[in-house]
Amino acid sequence: MPSPRLRRAAVLVLEGAKPLDVGIPAQVFTTRASMPYEVRVCGAAPGLVTGGDGLSYHVAHGLDALAWADLVFLPGYRSPDVEDPPRTVLDALTAAHDRGARLAAISTGAFALAATGLLDGRRATTHWHYTRALAAKHPGVRVDENVLFVDEGSVLTSAGAASGIDLCLHILRGDLGVAASNHAARRLVAAPYRSGGQAQYVPRSVPEPLGERFAATREWALRRLGEPLTLETLARHAAVSARTLSRRFVEDTGYTPMQWVMRARIDLARELLERSERGVEQIAAEAGLGTGANLRLHFQRILGTTPSEYRRTFARGE
Repeated sequence: MPSPRLRRAAVLVLEGAKPLDVGIPAQVFTTRASMPYEVRVCGAAPGLVTGGDGLSYHVAHGLDALAWADLVFLPGYRSPDVEDPPRTVLDALTAAHDRGARLAAISTGAFALAATGLLDGRRATTHWHYTRALAAKHPGVRVDENVLFVDEGSVLTSAGAASGIDLCLHILRGDLGVAASNHAARRLVAAPYRSGGQAQYVPRSVPEPLGERFAATREWALRRLGEPLTLETLARHAAVSARTLSRRFVEDTGYTPMQWVMRARIDLARELLERSERGVEQIAAEAGLGTGANLRLHFQRILGTTPSEYRRTFARGE
């Protein structure tokens, strides 16, 4: 049988592009056995593009890459609130979107996406330093400054550079499943899952070592998802009160402790559905969800699909 067509991803390098923002999608989606994507780095025209932070880029492709791509990344760039990208770039982005491509902005790349008008009436985010500027320049956009990324289906936006990794892993989870996303996260030495709804930053007057303590508790819980886990159990491991754990946990992860445990169990169930032939009842028990009915209930609530449909979509070898 012929090999399936690689998914096509374009990374659009604008004047003043930030190096991390360019490099993240180019590296995450680079073609390899576990990553069935072809990546083209492009600009308004082939050739040299002056970037930010003392770097420049030599891109092999022009805007024709946007007509080719299924997924277009818009890395952040310097002074986005001063001048919009050229009209030819905005028109090419709009045409790609109209053709069915997804457009994903990292950091201040949201300004270029907003300049097309495609974010009007939709939620979006950008780096926290620029959220007010984005709202002022594009009042039709519902700017959310307290999230890591926003998925509006055909248009996606993320906060600063590191959250670009979160956005890329989120896209991978949707395209290829949680196992592929976790594999990519391990390759990048990155957190495998951070909620898009997690706050960009949590200002504290006095830094406290609670983040590290809770990270250890999360790791501890991940190794015991099949066992009973309660708020009191987690608080006891973290050596804090249940009330303190609840408050701080939301700040760190965007979820309450038990919401986080439920999502971790669903992710474990997803991996077992992808990688094993176990039945739904067995998977539910191994993931700490009790019964198949309970697994189906939470699977539908969180993922909007059923375990059997998920397995048909993402099972290994399909």
